Amino acid sequence: MERNYEPVVQAVGLTKMFRDFWNRPKARAVNGIDFEIKPGEVVGLLGPNGSGKSTTVKMLLGLLYPTGGKISVFGKSPRAVETKKEIGYLPEESYLYKFLTAEETLNFFGSLFNISAEDRKRRIDQLLDMVGLAHARYRRVGEFSKGMARRIGLAQAMINDPAFLILDEPTSGLDPLGCREVKDLILALKKRGKTVLITSHLLSDVEDICDRVIILYGGKVRAEGALDKLLTVSDQTRILTPQLPREAMDKLLELLRANLDGEEFRIDHPRRTLEEFFLDVIAQARRESVETAGVAGGGGIAEYLAGSETADEKSALLNTLMQEPVAPEVKKSEAVENAEPASEKVEISADDKIASVLGDNSGAVKKESVQAEESGKKAENMRRANSKLDSLLGDKSGE
Repeated sequence: MERNYEPVVQAVGLTKMFRDFWNRPKARAVNGIDFEIKPGEVVGLLGPNGSGKSTTVKMLLGLLYPTGGKISVFGKSPRAVETKKEIGYLPEESYLYKFLTAEETLNFFGSLFNISAEDRKRRIDQLLDMVGLAHARYRRVGEFSKGMARRIGLAQAMINDPAFLILDEPTSGLDPLGCREVKDLILALKKRGKTVLITSHLLSDVEDICDRVIILYGGKVRAEGALDKLLTVSDQTRILTPQLPREAMDKLLELLRANLDGEEFRIDHPRRTLEEFFLDVIAQARRESVETAGVAGGGGIAEYLAGSETADEKSALLNTLMQEPVAPEVKKSEAVENAEPASEKVEISADDKIASVLGDNSGAVKKESVQAEESGKKAENMRRANSKLDSLLGDKSGE
C-alpha cells in the first residue's frame, strides 16, 4: 500500500493560451495537462522545442498565469512569497551581473533571501568549493566562459538551501567532468530529500539521474512514468557472464540454438560509455598530479546542503577564554577587615586577574588585593599567567 504524501507540485487541467494584440487566440502552449511531483523525486520534463516545457516551468515559478486549470507548489499558489523562498531556479541562460565577482554574485542573491552575513559567507565558501570555482572567487563573472558561468548559476540556485529545485538544462555548456559532478550533486540532494525538476535535451543525463519522466508534445502529456518501467524491453532477455572458456561457450550456443527455433540472437562484449572512459582518463591524470589551468574538480556537496552544518565550538571556546574575567564581589565586612592603610595605593591589574584565575588548580578565584610591587615581580606574574593561558588553549584546541 502506497503511503500518503503531500505532493510538492500538483497540476490539474493546466492550460496556457497566448493571444495576439487584439486578444485573439494565437497559440495553445499548454493544453490541459495533469501531473504530480512527489517529495524527494527527481523528475525529467522532456519534449521537443515548442512542446510547452518552458511555459510549464514559468507557471510553476509564478511568472505566468494559467489560462485554465490549477497549479500548486507546496499546496500554495506559485506566486506566494512563502512558496518562492523554498524554490531554487537555474534558467537555461545564466543571467548574471557581469561586473560582479563570483563571490559578490552569490552574496547578492543570498541577501535577497535575508540570509545573515555570517551564514552567507559560510555558504559562499562551501558553494564555490562545490562547483570548483574557489580559485576564481574574485574574478568578474563577465570574464567567465559559458561553463564557468553555468557553474556559478548553479551555485546561486542553491544559496537558499531550497526544498524544490528547478534546473533548466543544468549541464548545458559544461565539460563531461562538470556534467558528472552536477549529476552526482543532484543524486546527493535527492538522498537528503530534495525534490528536483529537470528539463534537458540530453536524454542520457536524464536517464542517469531521473526517477520519472514526463514527455510533452503539442502541449499535452504523451507519456509519463518511471524509467525502469518505460525503458525495459520485456520480450527480450540479456545474460551477462564473466569471460567463458571456449567449451562452455560452445555448449551455451548449442543450447540457445536448440531452444530458439532458428530465431536470430547476438553475443557480444559489454562496453563502457564514452563518459565513463573519459572520467577514468581524468581520474588517472589527477592521481598523477598533472597540473591544469582549467576548472578544478568540485569539492563535493556543500555542508549546509548535506544537512551537516554545526556550530564552531572551538571558536566559541577561544572567545570565552579570551574574555577578561570579572572580579568576584567581596562582602563589605571582609573588605573592611582586609583593607590596607589609606596611605598605601592598592590596584588589581587585568594581568594579575588572569594569573589569579589560572593559578588555582581548584578553579576558585582568590579573593585578595594585590599591592603594587616592583616591576620585576610584576613581570614574573605576567610570564606565569601567559604560560598557563597558552597551555590551557593548547589543550582545548587539541580536543
